[in-house]
Amino acid sequence: MCFQKMSKPRIWVTRRLSDATLERAARDYEVVINYEDRPGTAEEIIAASAAFDGIIPCHSEHFSAEVVAQFSDRLKIVANHSVGVDHCDLPALKSRGIVVTNTPDVLSDATAELAMLLMLGAARHAVAGDRIVRSGAWDSWSPAFMVGKQVTGARLGIIGMGRVGRAFAAKARGFDMELHYFNRSPLAEELTQGAVYHDTVESLLGVSDFLSLHCPATPETNGLMSAERFALMPAGAVFVNTARGALVDEAALIGALDSGQLSAAGLDCFQVEPGGNPAFSRFDNIFMLPHIGSATGQTRDAMGFRALDNLDAFFAGKAPGDQL
Repeated sequence: MCFQKMSKPRIWVTRRLSDATLERAARDYEVVINYEDRPGTAEEIIAASAAFDGIIPCHSEHFSAEVVAQFSDRLKIVANHSVGVDHCDLPALKSRGIVVTNTPDVLSDATAELAMLLMLGAARHAVAGDRIVRSGAWDSWSPAFMVGKQVTGARLGIIGMGRVGRAFAAKARGFDMELHYFNRSPLAEELTQGAVYHDTVESLLGVSDFLSLHCPATPETNGLMSAERFALMPAGAVFVNTARGALVDEAALIGALDSGQLSAAGLDCFQVEPGGNPAFSRFDNIFMLPHIGSATGQTRDAMGFRALDNLDAFFAGKAPGDQL
C-alpha cells in the first residue's frame, strides 16, 4: 500500500492480535506491537498520543476524559479492535479531533454462538454434570437425576436486537423458541422474522423463560438487571449475559439464584474483568466463561482486518466505514 512517498503512519497495537492482522499491519504501517499482551496503562496511552499517529486498542485500554485531556496533538485515530466502545469517552476524543472507529458485524455470529452455549449449558446443568463425571462421583442414576430446563419451544426474551441480538435470535429459531424482544424502537419485520416487540423491558421480562442481554453498556443501561427486574421474570427462568458486566447488579443476580427466582445463569461478562466475581463460584447453576464471546480464529482475523480497513481509509483521506 502506498502513501504517496510519505513515511508510513506510526501505529501502536496495544495487544497481541491475530498473526494475520499483525502481518498486514507491519506491511502497511510502522507498527509497535505489545507482544507482552497486557493492558495498556493510562500513562502508556498518554505517552502514545505523542509517539503515534494511530492506536489499535482493545476494550482493555481505557480512554477516559482525564486521560484524553493529557493527550498530545499527534494522535489522530483510535481504531478499536472491538464493537463496544464503553472504554472510550467519545465526547472527549471528539473534542480533541480524534476519530474513533469500531469493528461491528464481524463478531456477531461468534458471540451469538457463545450465548447459545451458555444458555444450553446453564439450562442443562453443564457445570454440575461435568464436575460429577470428571471427579468420578457419578455412581448412580435416577429419573430425578440432573433434571434441567428445556429450551425447545420455550419463550426467549432478547434485550437489544442489534446485530448480535438478531444473530442469536436466528440460532434460537432452530430450537423452535418463541421469540420476544425489547429494543429502543421496533425493527422491520424482515429483520425480526416474527419476534414479538415489547416497548418496555418490564413487559418483556414477564414472558421471558430465558433472557439474553445483547445491548451496549451506557449510562442508561448500567445496572439494567436489578432485583426488581429479576423478580418480574417467570419463576425458574434462565438468564444469559454476553454483552457487558455493567448491565447487571451482581448482588441482585445472586439473590435471584438463592431464592430460586432464577434456576440458572450463563455469564461471559462481569463487573470486574479480568477476575469475575468470586461469590459466583459457589453456584453450580452458573455457567461462566472469561469474556470470550468473539474468540474464534476466523472472527479475530476479521476484527483485526476491520480495524485496519478503518485505518487505511483514514490515512487515505477518506471517512472510515465504522467511524462513530
